[in-house]
Amino acid sequence: MEIQRSELEEVVGKTVRKEVSSFLILFGIEVGDHREPRELRADLVHLRRWRKSAEQIQSYTMRTVITAIVVGGLGVLWLGIKTMLGK
Repeated sequence: MEIQRSELEEVVGKTVRKEVSSFLILFGIEVGDHREPRELRADLVHLRRWRKSAEQIQSYTMRTVITAIVVGGLGVLWLGIKTMLGK
């Protein structure tokens, strides 16, 4: 029994659509909802902005922590030198 190309494309197409649908459902996207693709795009853009903001906050936090450690170390060093010179 030989499978025709059109039959194979139909079976593969159905399988791919099913898998893509399952993947979208995992992200909370309704597969049958074709009302407003702009809405989905806006949601994804919003999520990207949110992620970029979170990454930027993380970067600023690391800079702040490093700055606090360096300034604290310099403060301790200054107090040590001041104490040694004061004796």
